[in-house]
Amino acid sequence: MPRWTSTLSERVRERGSGRPGSSVSARVLAFDATGSASRSDRLATEEPLEIRLLVGRSRRTAAVTMRTPGSDFELAAGFLHGEGLVAVPGDIVGMSYCTDHGVDTEQQFNIVNVALAPHVNPDLAPLERHFLTTSACGVCGKASLDALRVRSAPLAGASPRIDPATLTGLPERLRAAQGLFAATGGLHAAGLFDAGGNLVAAREDVGRHNAVDKLLGWALLAGRLPLAESIVLVSGRASYEVLQKCLAASVPVVCSVSAPSSLAVSLAEQFGMTLVGFLRGERFNVYAGARRIVLGGVQP
Repeated sequence: MPRWTSTLSERVRERGSGRPGSSVSARVLAFDATGSASRSDRLATEEPLEIRLLVGRSRRTAAVTMRTPGSDFELAAGFLHGEGLVAVPGDIVGMSYCTDHGVDTEQQFNIVNVALAPHVNPDLAPLERHFLTTSACGVCGKASLDALRVRSAPLAGASPRIDPATLTGLPERLRAAQGLFAATGGLHAAGLFDAGGNLVAAREDVGRHNAVDKLLGWALLAGRLPLAESIVLVSGRASYEVLQKCLAASVPVVCSVSAPSSLAVSLAEQFGMTLVGFLRGERFNVYAGARRIVLGGVQP
């Protein structure tokens, strides 16, 4: 059993009562045409998560993000992979929640310690922009494309080839897997699909980039990378940061139910990715990489 899995289960058993849940109850005053009434509701939990790197005897904070508790180890692993700090599961030798003396009990499940293997020597300078992120994706600037070229190569070829009907069926499959969204109505989701449109895994979070980190972190820890024949669908818009994370995992096709940003389109064009936006009902727009979309059996 991977060390981080056993550590997580031990922490949950030992301190289960202190771990924040993915949703919380609330009382609301609900209004409609007939008047108002007090009723119970569920809210998506938003809590800070600090990702700490343990390299030998040194300890550094890599990022602080606002997230929905749950799949925290996957989130940390996916974030570090997307930033180019880890490449394979063996780069991580352990993960645990922080139980150091002096840390408030209620905060211990908001800090994840990631112990890196001795051969990993991360450059943390590029992480300064992440020291405090929010649940909204930030635009990193066009200079980031130049930095991305240093560690990422364009995706070659036109595989996989995707039928339009496969794409239009993805949002409904992802929505069916969004249990927390059904309860709260306040979460983003990221889904991993195979080339035939079958859902492989899905993750939810208040931040779309966190949902992607959780999803790709799961794939990393499960030894499934690279995802060269896969599709990722995100709720909301497709930002530069979402595309950057998918590129690091070699995802060739990225879809969103809303619009992409201009920098996301530039990234997709320059690195050979297929980017689909406004995937709703029977309609969608292809912003880059149309060669992977099958139109009447003829390559576009």
